[in-house]
Amino acid sequence: MDECYLLVGLGNPGMAYENTRHNIGFMIIDELAQDVESPQRLESSIADAVAAKIGTRNVVFAKPMTFMNKSGVAVSVLTDRYDVSRANFLIILDDFNLPFGQLRFRGSGSAGGHRGLESIIFELQTTKFSRLRVGIGQDDIAEPVDFVLGDFNEEEQKLLPGIIERSAAGCLNFIHDGISETMNTYNQTTN
Repeated sequence: MDECYLLVGLGNPGMAYENTRHNIGFMIIDELAQDVESPQRLESSIADAVAAKIGTRNVVFAKPMTFMNKSGVAVSVLTDRYDVSRANFLIILDDFNLPFGQLRFRGSGSAGGHRGLESIIFELQTTKFSRLRVGIGQDDIAEPVDFVLGDFNEEEQKLLPGIIERSAAGCLNFIHDGISETMNTYNQTTN
């Protein structure tokens, strides 16, 4: 099999979580999967996944069906199944410590308190993999769990399509040019 890229968006399965802040990773994967030609749905009980060609590259877009706190179980299975090198692997997740709409690509790093990322680091036994953190802002009044599991407010919903589109463009840049170039291009503050 040719070299494969794996992009995994984090979130929680089910209608109850569909439009929550914690599911922005799923939303970005959906955007990417709908924009490719001839996506092929992959049989998997652990993830909702599609394979596609992006230029000459084989890419798998996946949304773990294990719930956020067990994301690492799905990621471990997927990286083994598709024999993905760490350089070709990107996790997409929400980050309430970043201002709403800010993108932060990184080649490695800690979980920063994100349970999905903690699970992946535990299962893979490394922090050395690329990730895209998408800022969802922070509400000083709400409990963090209530905030991330809450729906985007009306103002955020207006801005969300542009953020998802920019995030998807950054993910495609990662596939074509790697993490360093993507960090240089996409890690600017958005207003």
